[in-house]
Amino acid sequence: MHYRPTLLSLCLVLVANAAPLAAPPATPMKPVQENYFGTTVSDPYRWLEDMQSSEWKSWLKLQADYAEGILARIPGRTKLQARLQELVDAATSVAGVEQAAGRSFYLKSEPGKNGRRLYMRNAQGVESLLLDPDSLGTGGAHYAIDWYSPSPDGRLIAVGVSQGGSEDSELRLLDLQTGKWLEEKIDRAGLNHQLGWLPDGKAFFYNRLPSAEADGQRERYNKSAVYLHRVGNAIEHDVTVLGWQVDSDRTFEIADIPYVSVAKGASYALATVLHGDATAKSYYIAPLEQISGPATPWRRIVSPVDQVTDVVQHGEKLYLLSTLNAPRGKVLELDPNRTAVAKAKVLLPQAGGVIRHVQPVADGLYVKRSEGGVDELLKVGYVGKTKVLKLPVKGTLRELSADVESHSALFKLEDLTTSPQYYSFDGKVLTGTSLMSPSTVSFSDAVSERVMVKSHDGVLVPMTILMPRGMKRNGNNPAIVWGYGAYGMTMEARFNPQNKAWLEQGGLMATCHVRGGGEYGEAWHRAGYIQTKANTALDLIACADYLVKHGYSSPAKLAGKGRSAGGITIGGAITARPDLFVAANSAVGISDMLRMEFTPNGPPNIAEFGTVTREGDFHAMLTNSPYHRIKDGVAYPAMIVTTGANDPRVDAWMPAKLVARLQAASSSEQPVILRVDYDGGHGMGSTKAQQVAETADVWGFFLWRMGVPGFQPVN
Repeated sequence: MHYRPTLLSLCLVLVANAAPLAAPPATPMKPVQENYFGTTVSDPYRWLEDMQSSEWKSWLKLQADYAEGILARIPGRTKLQARLQELVDAATSVAGVEQAAGRSFYLKSEPGKNGRRLYMRNAQGVESLLLDPDSLGTGGAHYAIDWYSPSPDGRLIAVGVSQGGSEDSELRLLDLQTGKWLEEKIDRAGLNHQLGWLPDGKAFFYNRLPSAEADGQRERYNKSAVYLHRVGNAIEHDVTVLGWQVDSDRTFEIADIPYVSVAKGASYALATVLHGDATAKSYYIAPLEQISGPATPWRRIVSPVDQVTDVVQHGEKLYLLSTLNAPRGKVLELDPNRTAVAKAKVLLPQAGGVIRHVQPVADGLYVKRSEGGVDELLKVGYVGKTKVLKLPVKGTLRELSADVESHSALFKLEDLTTSPQYYSFDGKVLTGTSLMSPSTVSFSDAVSERVMVKSHDGVLVPMTILMPRGMKRNGNNPAIVWGYGAYGMTMEARFNPQNKAWLEQGGLMATCHVRGGGEYGEAWHRAGYIQTKANTALDLIACADYLVKHGYSSPAKLAGKGRSAGGITIGGAITARPDLFVAANSAVGISDMLRMEFTPNGPPNIAEFGTVTREGDFHAMLTNSPYHRIKDGVAYPAMIVTTGANDPRVDAWMPAKLVARLQAASSSEQPVILRVDYDGGHGMGSTKAQQVAETADVWGFFLWRMGVPGFQPVN
């Protein structure tokens, strides 16, 4: 069903358009034509892909200034930004807890502090600050902590830091006994998240990208290898042990990303190889005493055909999360020195819920399993029965971690209206911890509900809605609906104090759990994947249509949103049903699927989105590519497209091309703007102030186009 403008919507458009808008900067068209399997595709804005050219830089600055000029006219934006800042500063939040040697390490976001700071808490509960990233800046781009990894003996911690949201980490080592930073600094370490520390804490395995080419071009995701570093030694003495062109007898693809880990009590090292963004991985083992650089005798024990998505280790045993003949997951137990994976013991078979995570401890496994948007925690004995633990919050369980020699697990619980708290389970009693206090931001005046929406093909798609308690379904409520739908990732219900500011405008927020995600396991992922990718946008359209038909909102008050890979989702939705949305936001979004694979982050994404070198993939990609779906003379909704100049995941030219095409093609005279953060990237590493400013701009833009009083420019 397509919607015609009502008297109300026409009035809102008139209000929103009370002051005339300046025309956007002109973008020259320089068409490039390419033939794919007999199909000619014209690309009028290919020249924008040269981000080193002076023409690109000038164009980007003009667009950024134009966007700021538009946003500056919205009178309620400043007040909204202040309210958002007040909400995020209302309480201290903690994330990313890691445990080692009786100590906890975590990032803390505190009122009045712009960046997240790294802390350590000892066994007595005494907390100490390890690193404030703001102390690293010298007036230029801000610094952020990308990742950290404590040594098993608790003497050292490795920290990855980067500038300007680039995620281009430099590995640094902090001596926790002296509080001093060691001289070692390892660049090109941006793909790490945990290091493979040896049990004695004197050496570690790490992933490193290759050096820059002669022309200065660098890989950001491809051709990486694992090195072994001994603490105190010069970096140039580090040896490669696995990865791209390390061993001529072992072939690695350009997008393969290797890691090596070592478990306490194990006689071998475990290597994990990610095949780009594919869900199935490969695993290798090698005797610890035989790790000797490129000649290390690695033996592959798991290949992608085994459909293993994760492996954890406890002593000599491995515990595998597999989707082979079990799309919702099963847990296998394997002694790789005795048994092949095909004969591994099924420790936890597939059941109704989707198995998300496995964490070993001394007497068994803690397992996170999801069912209908609610997570549960299971304790699976190595020998014995499985029991489901009773949790105090019916919502999302995150950051499940443990000391493998103990019986206890630590985890975080939250939902849309319940602020996150850390809990500890010692095998018998569940208790709250003092790591994090509850937020003072109350959602007692809000309610969340989960509905099932029939999509275009009859498949029921879940949608989670957060709204003010007692909200009237009169079609007059400002609403944001968003979707993601890629990599098998699940959109979990998480507490965000900033959402309070949207609800205070009488608005609601809806998450459409589109296909391509992992809400119902690997089958749900595959239902929005390459040849079936169209389902992601069609599911979002079905959710938006549901909100309208059931009176939650109306096209004049409904905005759509997608971020990163969700750019394909929102781009597909607004090009298929421009009548359904008054405004939309594509945030650091993928929009040109035919050119994505030629970006630095392109090869890893071939596993998820396909390649133009395969005919079947090409036709599906062309059909779903937002940039190529835009047609001249169509009345598209108002668009605020956001990008970070240092984005390593989705090059800034991609949102730029989307804006250029929409500005030229749309007949609606609705504004299309490109908001640029010159000190930002893909969002990881953004400061609190950057996050708040972007939210205020996007929401302010939405409320303006929805005709909400207080956000209408005055002539």
